[in-house]
Amino acid sequence: MTKKIRNPKSQIPKLKYTLMTGNEAIGEAAVAAGCRLYAGYPITPQNELTAYMSKRMVEEGRVFIQSESELAAINMVFGASVAGARAMTSSSSPGISLKQEGISYLAGCELPAVIVNIMRGGPGLGNIAPAQSDYFQATRGGGHGDYRTIALAPSSVEEAVELTRLAFDLADKYRGPVLVIGDGILGQMMEPVKNSKFEIRNSKLLPKPWALTGAKGRKPNIIRSLYLKPGALEEFNKKLQRKYEEIKEKETRFEEALTRDAELIIVAYGTTSRIAKAAAQNLRKKNKKAGLIRPITLWPFPDKAIKEVAKNAKAFLVVEMSNGQMVEDVELAAKGRRPVHFYGRSGGGVPTPEEIEKEALKVMSSWFVDKKPRTTN
Repeated sequence: MTKKIRNPKSQIPKLKYTLMTGNEAIGEAAVAAGCRLYAGYPITPQNELTAYMSKRMVEEGRVFIQSESELAAINMVFGASVAGARAMTSSSSPGISLKQEGISYLAGCELPAVIVNIMRGGPGLGNIAPAQSDYFQATRGGGHGDYRTIALAPSSVEEAVELTRLAFDLADKYRGPVLVIGDGILGQMMEPVKNSKFEIRNSKLLPKPWALTGAKGRKPNIIRSLYLKPGALEEFNKKLQRKYEEIKEKETRFEEALTRDAELIIVAYGTTSRIAKAAAQNLRKKNKKAGLIRPITLWPFPDKAIKEVAKNAKAFLVVEMSNGQMVEDVELAAKGRRPVHFYGRSGGGVPTPEEIEKEALKVMSSWFVDKKPRTTN
């Protein structure tokens, strides 16, 4: 005779992890971070994020809008942020280009917002394959005017959760737009995420006395980016630059691997960094001293980390899914102390560990070439 179980549910262990795509995980992280409004427009390869938010935001009693265009989406985010709400939009490369005017307005009005870019191949419509060719756009402001945006580049689904939550916190702290930069691989692939990372902690949200919430009992707030009085805009821009200097000092993030005695430093971010790390590990097995620096903040860029490893390393190898946009930042940080080499794939091409390893060996073999001038008899 079988024993009757009174409460079968109590016999089922609570799961510690959930298997999610990167797009879904970013959406759930935004919900946990207290996002009150999501506005977006469909584009591959980030469609799953919009679809996920269409369900979850409604379940939480929050606002989801599938806008009529990318321009409308970013301006809806602007309106929600003005009112003090945490707001987010997402898109992929061409769609982010359309949002740039609105992102500039967010920066000019010092309004917090989170913008997710799951990059695809370009330029133009390009294709729907993964790419990293929006680096310049993300790290140089992207739109018009003297402004910068913090740009966070996760390399795994779980890190995408952590950095999405961080993006909302940094946006509020520094009152400006923050980008989360991924690619089609990160958006589409599935990995386990600790359920504890989705715990809601709305009680920690910063107050927003600057928001337009009605002026009963206080002077009205004014939010604008138009300064017509001579010298006023210049003073405002100086204020922005002071803020950006503070961000560079306090918010630079990066990962180091195998760099302590490395002669060749591979620099890569996002999905490519995982492939590059495998290449560095393979090189170590062949007694080749390779290491990796992974920028987590593309802006602010980890200049100091590059300068530090340049003291002992012989060269850098930048690896990107682009035609070498991050090379400029590595060269600026290295300041000519060490040569900077590049290997990349573009238009949706993805480098393999073997390709990176081959390029690294080519760079390292050049160190042993006899460069003395030849003499003739």
